[in-house]
Amino acid sequence: MEENNVFTAKTVDAAIEEGLAALGITLDEAEIVVLEEGKKKLFGSVKAKVQVKKKSSDAKRAADFIDGLMEILKISAVSEITDENENIKIDIKTTNSSRVIGKRGDVLDAIQCIAGAVANIGREEYKKVVVDCENYRAQREETLKSLAEKLAKKAVEKGRKMTLEPMNPYERRIIHSALADNTEVKTVSEGKEPMRYIAVIPNNANPNDRGLKYGERKPDRRGGGRFHDGKRDGKRGERSFDKRGGSRGGRHSGGNGGAKRGKKEIYFGTFLGNSGAKPEDNKDE
Repeated sequence: MEENNVFTAKTVDAAIEEGLAALGITLDEAEIVVLEEGKKKLFGSVKAKVQVKKKSSDAKRAADFIDGLMEILKISAVSEITDENENIKIDIKTTNSSRVIGKRGDVLDAIQCIAGAVANIGREEYKKVVVDCENYRAQREETLKSLAEKLAKKAVEKGRKMTLEPMNPYERRIIHSALADNTEVKTVSEGKEPMRYIAVIPNNANPNDRGLKYGERKPDRRGGGRFHDGKRDGKRGERSFDKRGGSRGGRHSGGNGGAKRGKKEIYFGTFLGNSGAKPEDNKDE
């Protein structure tokens, strides 16, 4: 084998044959570049020169692209092909997984989209490419399944349609699948890409109900008692003052002005979020 897989012979065909034999591949598996056509001169002749390389597989081409992208982004990482039969699966191994994955997998999804395009160059039938990092896909799927069950339960309890934030088609399919056998609710996708989202509708929902976003806090209709992070505005017994200097709405310790207008009003807000969940339970909603 010659340097850089370059082979020389009297003719191009002879040089190609030599290259194929040296690499142990067939013509269909080879990528050939003719560098110099063989020709005769007045004195002597010039040999043909060709470069023969084994074609990169679709998976290898995608993996090489990812490695190059990581280098450009200055992320220390290496991609590993875990499957290239029915689908191409590539796992990115890195110590900086947060940069590779991004917020809720947005960076990883972008890498997967471009890697899929690279892998399918020249192909007549599209081959699916899945790019993963630190088992993120499986963990995200379990999170979404758990979220779907919580959402269905909340929708049935409230008797109201509940909606999630926009998701990509892959994640929406997980939600649909997780609730496919639930006899108390149905799921539908609404909106337009890229803001398409899932609505979970209980069987006992009001047909005219516009729905609530999961985790949304509902303000009191009278304008008071709104919730912020699960707490009512102001503190119990706190005195507030209007522009005229009089007290209103709080407890009073004396004074006629405060006594007359200081009758305490109690408002009841409604928290429609996941009141029993820990903060980390809602980070992927």
